[in-house]
Amino acid sequence: MDLTIPRLLGRQFVVGAVLAAVLWGVYGNTAGYSALLGTLTCVVPNAFFGLRLMAPRRDAQALLRAAWIGELIKLALTVLIFTLVFTQVRPLSPAALFAGFIVTQLMALSGLRMRHETETRTSNTNGS
Repeated sequence: MDLTIPRLLGRQFVVGAVLAAVLWGVYGNTAGYSALLGTLTCVVPNAFFGLRLMAPRRDAQALLRAAWIGELIKLALTVLIFTLVFTQVRPLSPAALFAGFIVTQLMALSGLRMRHETETRTSNTNGS
């Protein structure tokens, strides 16, 4: 089983939580929980998408269909969570919210690196 997706989600959450803790310490409670909400706005839809992709599929066409539908649902969840946060959370620091979201989303780039390392390690163990 490939653990790249759970590792990436874990890294995304940890980086977002660290950012939230730093903002909490420097700018106060509002900035801290706003950054944490931004992190969750990114991680929750990504977790849904990742779990959808990890489910076994019978063929490549089914995987492609699952990826397209998963991406659409992920985007809808992101919009829904942002809408809920902006309408229900007071006080809110939009700058911290978006900082948490963006920093967490940028961690997805590390997933490409993790995937490359996994493939390199696998090909080296097979003797190729």
